[in-house]
Parts: sequence; C-alpha cells; structure tokens
Amino acid sequence: MERIFLVRTCVDRFAGDGNHTIADEMDEATIKGLHRIKVKDDKGDPDDAVLEIRYRKIRVLPPIGKQTKYPALTLTVIHAQERGRPKRRKKVEWKLLTDLPVRSRKDAVEKIEWYALRWKIEVSHKILKSGCKAEDSKLRTAERLVNLVAVFCIVSSRVFRMTMLNRSSPNVVPQTALTDPEIRLLDHLVKDRGGDCSRRSARANDPPPGNTVIWRGLSRLTDIELGAAIEATIMGN
Repeated sequence: MERIFLVRTCVDRFAGDGNHTIADEMDEATIKGLHRIKVKDDKGDPDDAVLEIRYRKIRVLPPIGKQTKYPALTLTVIHAQERGRPKRRKKVEWKLLTDLPVRSRKDAVEKIEWYALRWKIEVSHKILKSGCKAEDSKLRTAERLVNLVAVFCIVSSRVFRMTMLNRSSPNVVPQTALTDPEIRLLDHLVKDRGGDCSRRSARANDPPPGNTVIWRGLSRLTDIELGAAIEATIMGN
C-alpha cells in the first residue's frame, strides 16, 4: 500500500549516514521563500506571522533501538519558522515530514496550509466524540459501526459548518445554516420574547436556552421538530 502522510515532528532524528541529525542538515538549507499566515495572540486577537520556509529531501533513520526492524526513509523535511519575536504569543515554528513531493516554494506552502487545517480536523473529531458520542456506541459488528459513523459524519459536518460560519460570518442569514421549517419553529418558540430570534438561533454562541454547545442546541431543535411533526400527524388523523 502506498504511503501518503504529512506529520509534524518534535524529535530530531538521526539522518543521512547516522553521524548527524535532521536539524544539522536543515541548518544548511537556505530560505526558499516567505509565507504569511493568520494567527491569534494570547488574548485571541488576530495577528499576522511571516514564516521563513526551508525544505530539503533527507534520508531519515528510525530510532536507534528500532533500526534493525524498520528501514530508513527518504522524506522531505519542511521547516516553517516565524521571523522576529512576537510580543503577545509564542513564536510559530513548524517542523513537518512528508513523503509527498516538494519541488518548489508553492509545493511547500501547500503542505503548510494543509497542516494548518489540523485545528478544523480536531474540531470535527470533537463533534464526533463529544457531540455524537460515537465512542459510546454498543454496536458489535464493523458493518453496523461503519453505517453509524457514516450518519454521524453527516450530522457532524452540519454542526461543523455552523461552527465555522459563526466564527467567520456571525451575521449571516439564518437560511445559510438552518432549514425553513427550523427557522419557523424557532421563531414560534421565541415569539414570546418579542421579536425574530431566528438569526440568533443560527449562531453557536446563542443556541436555545439552557444549552451552551451548538450540538446540544441542534439536537434539542431536532427533537422538537420531530415532536411537532408527530403531533401534526396525530392531529391530522
């Protein structure tokens, strides 16, 4: 099976013939370009960081105790280190390893941007684990578990989208995140507050009363919507 990976490393592995390390070789690598990224300081305020990009293809050795078990790998090492010293946050310094080709600054920046998406991946996993409670499943076969996770992925993608919308465009129209029946139901539920609350209901920081996490609010909304549909069916009969 073909390997495809991009990982961050904090260990300075032995490289080449084993008489030096990755850091020794990267110290000799020239800066291949700059890349500006958006970050946040210790108070959560937006800030810019200008990264110096170095990359080099290196023969990386396995740990000393495992060199008889695993072969050396020829990988591309990408170092992205921030210029200067920021005042209100830690300095950005990423050391990445990949078996993907990196032949230019553009290729290196692409891999850096991929790595920067890790926070969104972690949020998605958190939704699956804490919101959907995927790990609490009592299913006993792989097939059933795959089917369940497939449904959870659909649910989590919606929660994730609403979370990202709240961060990037908090004043977006409700129709961007909610269906028309959900908006009507929310407006009906909060009409005694005196006004249209559907816009606020689409925001992660203002879910239905009593809830503080977006998936709880969405779960409660789904329960109410199903209940209303059942009641309408019974009344219709």
